Amino acid sequence: MSTSVSSLDLFRLDGKVALVTGAASGLGAAIAMGLAQAGATVAVHGNRRPADETASGIGDNAASFQADLSETDGARTLFDQVKARFGHVDILINNAGTIHRNEAENVLLEDWQRVLQVNLTSVFQLSQLVGRDLINRSARGKIVNIASLLSFQGGIRVPAYAASKGGVAQLTKALANEWAAKQIQVNAVAPGYFATTNTEALQADETRNRQILERIPAGRWGQPSDLVGATLFLSSAASDYVTGTVLTVDGGWMAR
Repeated sequence: MSTSVSSLDLFRLDGKVALVTGAASGLGAAIAMGLAQAGATVAVHGNRRPADETASGIGDNAASFQADLSETDGARTLFDQVKARFGHVDILINNAGTIHRNEAENVLLEDWQRVLQVNLTSVFQLSQLVGRDLINRSARGKIVNIASLLSFQGGIRVPAYAASKGGVAQLTKALANEWAAKQIQVNAVAPGYFATTNTEALQADETRNRQILERIPAGRWGQPSDLVGATLFLSSAASDYVTGTVLTVDGGWMAR
């Protein structure tokens, strides 16, 4: 590191274009706002509902895009829209995800395929599109995938989700191996139990809420803002020698 460059400057994203999927609310919205505060121009994506509110909250250096990542052509549609507006993507945050809860013996194939398409296949599709464009431009880039504790554990009643998030962790490593020499770092963040709409049922269940909190050394649910620092680090020059890692942000859950 040059002595003329401040350590804090390594976290700046001025001049960078970031695409954050699933940014209409929750973790994605918090990440998008954090990247914008670091200087990035942010393309915020909404899947089932638009991310207009997130874009409005960020201001002039953000724009909202909508595409259905449960469709096989959704990733291409989204990438083409963003590229047409901003010209390229330097940072990709694959945050969009869905979950289906049911006993394994009762999961319908269509539900399994939908979860895998959104959580894993579209992650590969977008990574491939962004990665190929970065390579063609000989540009440095960052890809950050949002994994899960179920990248390491099996969970209960969520077989498709667990399979998809396990796949995200392995895909992260595979892409990191191929693209590190091409100045593209690929990493993942694995959130623990966060207070979002996806976990409302767990938070409302007195028994499950107690059991979860007893397992978390920090003694609390994560807040969307808790994920911003880790994602910013992996999106910035501060992590130029970090690739192929899955960083847990879980209040100590995995250490227990």
